[in-house]
Amino acid sequence: MLTYLLRRLLLMIPTLLGITIVVFTVMALSPGGISAQGLVDGMDMKPQEKQALLDYYNKRYGLDQPAPFQYLRWLNNVLPFGFTTDQSGSITGFSLTKGMDLGDSFHYGRPVLDILGERIPITLLLNVITIPLIYILAIAIGVKAATERGRGFDVSASVIMLALWSIPTMLAGVLLLGFFANIQHWHWFPTAGIGSRAAQDMPFMPHWGSLRDVAQLLAGSAFGAVAGLWLGRWQERGLRTFVTVVFGLVAGIWIAMSHATPSWLAWMLLPLLGALILGGIGWMQYAPFRILLLGLFGFLLGLLFAIQFMGPGYIRGFLLDHVWHLVLPVLCLSYGGFAGLAKLTRTSVLENLNADYARTARAKGLGEHDVLWKHVFRNSLLPLITVAAGLLPSLLSGSLIVENIFSINGMGQLAVEAVKNRDRELVLSITWISGFLTLAGYLLADILYTLVDPRVSYD
Repeated sequence: MLTYLLRRLLLMIPTLLGITIVVFTVMALSPGGISAQGLVDGMDMKPQEKQALLDYYNKRYGLDQPAPFQYLRWLNNVLPFGFTTDQSGSITGFSLTKGMDLGDSFHYGRPVLDILGERIPITLLLNVITIPLIYILAIAIGVKAATERGRGFDVSASVIMLALWSIPTMLAGVLLLGFFANIQHWHWFPTAGIGSRAAQDMPFMPHWGSLRDVAQLLAGSAFGAVAGLWLGRWQERGLRTFVTVVFGLVAGIWIAMSHATPSWLAWMLLPLLGALILGGIGWMQYAPFRILLLGLFGFLLGLLFAIQFMGPGYIRGFLLDHVWHLVLPVLCLSYGGFAGLAKLTRTSVLENLNADYARTARAKGLGEHDVLWKHVFRNSLLPLITVAAGLLPSLLSGSLIVENIFSINGMGQLAVEAVKNRDRELVLSITWISGFLTLAGYLLADILYTLVDPRVSYD
């Protein structure tokens, strides 16, 4: 195993070099190439000023040199060891501890490392929230659908997952903004960013005007959650469904009333939609999902009811302000991956449930619960690990569509802006980081294979 890991680590070096060479070659061979002339074109300057700026770019970035020399110069800068140079660009020696330098951005005129330090935390925040949410829900629904193949839960989950997978992310983001962030409909969430400027001056935690408001919020949310959990535990399916349908109608009417310009269509569709959704949850036979969803609904309903009677003096704070801004982007980022991963989990678990080793375990007297979680689920993780190998680079690459729709300055927008502006230093740095994370993700997946499946060995 140690030999295999060492070999893979050594192979990462030429692979990363190949990735950066391909990207640099494409930039160099594109119309206009990478030159100082392309950076100053379009600027309204006097000829002597333009020439001075050309000389500055050529001296600082070596853009007057042939493309291979430009690449080697960049490579020498990003490696922690290499040749040291003076201010004129002349080589002064060789050092094993010279440090890494990602250079300065052509477009922003700032160090690339500082720019990445501003954008990476934003993209990391989105993905650290989204990825665990996707995997937890997808595994829970996929495993349950596989164990109830052909039954009501499996059929309904398959239809819902297919419908979610079919909705384009761009359309979903526009609809979420158009309805839930538009002042003409339900202005419940902000339209852009991951935080407001006013939140910078707020305390980190929320503050209320009085202790009565705090007690009111706690009592309302607790009562709603307990009521929802109690309703979810009812054994009388018909009565439980009737009560949830009534709650759905009331919730739909309340949402219609909160519309900025309520119409007859909203008054008809929203109560019907609320009754269908909550009634379907109440009709659900799978108790854990039913109790969890009704408990969550009760918690939110109690919280919203308590908010209506709050007094003045409430400050949401820095934390809740960011949570408020992240609701729509996280929802838009997660629904597609959750739907696809749930279908993959169902297929993988279903295939292993009918395998020979599962039938042998049942024949030996093991219970279905032990067969599922101690044998089948472990082997079903292999496809999920393969998919997870691509998640590590996605932590930093971001989502271009979601970031553009919600005006989030993350890595996705930064990469596109760098390519559009032919920002060589920024493009190569992003490529280098993304390539390294991709290879590290594949290596981590190979290690996880050996932990999950004892049949996999690299010795």
